[in-house]
Parts: sequence; C-alpha cells; structure tokens
Amino acid sequence: MRGDDTNSGSMFSYIDLEKRVSADHPLRVIREIANAALKLLSRDFDALYSPIGRESIPPERLLRALLLQAFYSLRSERQLVERIDYDLLFRWFVGLGIEDPVWDATTFTKNRDRLLKGEVAQKFLAALLSHDKVRGLLSSDHFSVDGTLLEAWASPKSFRPKDGSGEPPGPGRNGARDFHGERRKNDTHASTTDADARLFRKGPGKEARLCFMGHALMENRHGLIVDAVATRASGHAERLAAIALIEPHAGRSVPITLAADKAYDTADFVMELRERTVTPHVAQNQSGRRSAIDGRTTRHPGYAISQRIRKRIEEAFGWAKTVAGLRKMRHRGLPKVGWQFPLAMAAYNLVRLPKLLAEPAP
Repeated sequence: MRGDDTNSGSMFSYIDLEKRVSADHPLRVIREIANAALKLLSRDFDALYSPIGRESIPPERLLRALLLQAFYSLRSERQLVERIDYDLLFRWFVGLGIEDPVWDATTFTKNRDRLLKGEVAQKFLAALLSHDKVRGLLSSDHFSVDGTLLEAWASPKSFRPKDGSGEPPGPGRNGARDFHGERRKNDTHASTTDADARLFRKGPGKEARLCFMGHALMENRHGLIVDAVATRASGHAERLAAIALIEPHAGRSVPITLAADKAYDTADFVMELRERTVTPHVAQNQSGRRSAIDGRTTRHPGYAISQRIRKRIEEAFGWAKTVAGLRKMRHRGLPKVGWQFPLAMAAYNLVRLPKLLAEPAP
C-alpha cells in the first residue's frame, strides 16, 4: 500500500540528538578530542570574561561552530548560524538541544576580539596535541616547515601611495584603474582596505598580489601540524618564522631534524639551526650559487627521507585553501588573519585524527 505524503505534525517531540548520530560517525571522535582540548582552556576562558553581568554564549560553542565552518566549507558566519538552526548534526556537535535557540551571527564578531586577546586559536592547537590519543601519534625528533601565501581581502586598486597622491579609480561600482608605468612598492604604497597586507609575488613571472604569509611546522611521523603562525609577506618572513616555530623544540641533548625546501637554503638560516642543535635537512639550491648544505648532511639516508616527507605539509595548505576557506582571507588585519590560520590548521588535524586513530599501531 502506498503511503500518504501528508504530515499531521505532533504536539510533543522526544528527539535525542545523541541517538540520531551514528556510533561510527567521524565527528564523534573529533568532538571528543575537541571537547577535551577546550576543557583544558577553561581557565583561559574565565580570564577573558567578567564574573558579573549577563551570561554570554559559551566560547566552547563558538569554537566548535567555527570548526564546523571549516569542515563543511561554509562561506560566512551568517550561513553557519543558519545551518546550525536546521541541521541536527550541527546542533549535536555544537552542544545545542533540539529546541535551544541559535545565537545571532554578530555574536562571532562581538566575541572575536576577546578570543584574539587570549590567543585562543594557538592555545587550542597546543591543547589538541596534548591529548593522550594524539600525543602518541607525534614525532618529537623530526619536523618539516614551509610557508604559503594567503591572499588578503583587498583589491589591488586599494594599493595607493601613502602620501595621498595618485589618481583614484574611475567612477562606478568597479571603476577602472590603470597601473601601467607606475612603480608600486610596499615602502611607498599601502592598501586603504587592509593596511597589514603586502604586495608580493610568488616568483619570477608571477603576478603580484596583496597577501599575508602562513607558516606551519609539521611533525614527520603522521604529518600533523604542531604549530602555525601568520605574518606579513616579505622575502625573509619564511626563515624568521621557521626559527620561531622550531625554537620550542630545539636546544635538546639529542639533535632534531628540520626539513624545508630550497627557499630556506641560506647560510644564515642553516647556521641558526645548527646553533640550536637542529640538523638542517634543507633542499639544496644549486642554481647559479653554492648551497649551504654539503655532504655532511646529504650523505645520511635520513636526509632523503626528510626530503620526501616534507612535501606532505602542502596537503595541509591545500586543504585549508580548498575546504576551510583560506583561498582568500575573510578577515582583514594581521591579528584576525593570525587567528584564522592556526584555527584552520587545528581543524586539519582534527579531520585526519579519526582515520589515524582507527589504524592499528605499527
């Protein structure tokens, strides 16, 4: 007998969201580890909020919602709030009941400065890696570092002389602006939309764009990101950030290794690593110059292994740009970009953990 496609509705609802999510759903493992990391940040959250006044939206729920935004490639926080309102899986992950009201999208805007002040994104990434199930997956001796360009939310037309000279764009919604014959440099020009963005080109023959730089440190055992930071774009930013990222892991009695591409093959960078008891497994750059890496390093089989594994860090950058929405930054200013990038790297780790934890130990 064919069923009747009508809905009479019901007066009461007894829906248990916990039973609606399958036991083998990957988000269960992700939620367990994320909740444990957020619990470690409880004191940090207490320091950011006043002990008196009206209760705010719990920061744990805001962060879990932002993780969902990265997992499911949601373009905006308004779209995220709309999805939480009708999607039972999203409600379960965030921690809302079936009848709990969803907050307004502007709640993220109002709380972002507070979370920025507490450096919550970096602390969340560190707390995530300290989980008992995650700590056993990490290598403490072998690392890789690399950087990527993060396109700023600013038009090249906004890159104008700092002294106020220069012709404005033409009239209209998207007025034309002719840059031919004009020498534009970061020393004399700045973006009127995002003053922290810098004009930078990836290489010879490439177009120059207003962008930032994201830097990540990866452990070489399973390719998880152990630290991340965003900086202004410059020719020295990658090497300076690499030293800062490896510093907490260096200086031990047992040497560690750091793999990197040819852009890091400079005498100063290699010397800085060796002074910190870090073996530089840097790719040799021998195009018209002498490499700072010689046979003392390349003759060891570990060097070839590091050079093969270091390329996996591009997977994190690719996932962040194609899935997590970092192809073009949604926020303006280095503080907000520096918040968004580590959080995306933490989301990348969480996405990979269900599969890694399900694999039998070697």
